Amino acid sequence: MSLPLPHGFESLQAIDDAYNPRVRVTDVDAALRHQTQRSTQAQRELPYRAGVPYGATLAETVDIVPARRPSAPVFLFIHGGYWRANAARDFAQVAFGPNAMDFTTVLVDYALCPAVTLDEIVRQVRAAAAWVLRHIGEHGGDPQRVVIGGHSAGGHLGAMLLNTPWHAQYGLPDDPFVGAVLVSGLYDIAPLRYSYLQPAIQLDDGIVARNTPLHFVRPCRTPVLLTWGGLEQPAFEQQSTRMLQAWRAAGNAGELMPQPGADHLSAIHGFEDEGSPLCAAMRRMAGAASA
Repeated sequence: MSLPLPHGFESLQAIDDAYNPRVRVTDVDAALRHQTQRSTQAQRELPYRAGVPYGATLAETVDIVPARRPSAPVFLFIHGGYWRANAARDFAQVAFGPNAMDFTTVLVDYALCPAVTLDEIVRQVRAAAAWVLRHIGEHGGDPQRVVIGGHSAGGHLGAMLLNTPWHAQYGLPDDPFVGAVLVSGLYDIAPLRYSYLQPAIQLDDGIVARNTPLHFVRPCRTPVLLTWGGLEQPAFEQQSTRMLQAWRAAGNAGELMPQPGADHLSAIHGFEDEGSPLCAAMRRMAGAASA
């Protein structure tokens, strides 16, 4: 007799339908064209510094878009791609809004599955965050005002940063971030072991247990905004709702913000516009830290 699937799913196909983000994107080709064109534009028009090393391996680099003034707040963005696709430069467009607000933007690159495990990806992203906290002042950023941003798998990795024992493992303050804006994140990864992604991401019991943010929520002073596109499958809303419940149960501050009319790919477009709710949340978080 087979074991039941996580979250009450009745079949492998039901999991695929719930977590394939392109299912609810009206025009995937147009969405990808937007991303490519805006990313290329950002790399051309903004003061884009690519490939700054933060670790020992070739994959461990960040791209930096410095602000126009020194000691600027920092937007630390972690891209998605279900841990097996994409690169920092593919999402350079998310620096448009922060740059207009005089934030320094840091986009994290990391190695991808199946060449490495999810354990190693989490280690790399934590190393990138530690590097930013220690060295972003050399690039015009204020390490006391770092806002995490993450999309999809990057939302998962952002949540793992929030759950990191920073003082014990890195000698840094335990709550080093002033806020987090996590978009369409994955906070309980158990269902994905049974999805179309498994041949690439190679999850097992141990990896799932060690890398499910929902299971490691601790008291934390970092306020969190969890958001998703209103056109996405209900699974993405459920992931954010469950994460907020756990976050608040630990005594932490957080809120939900659905984005009506947005899908999985367009839910990060707000980072391109300084007047968007996503950018407004970043300003509030950074402003509260400097008050």
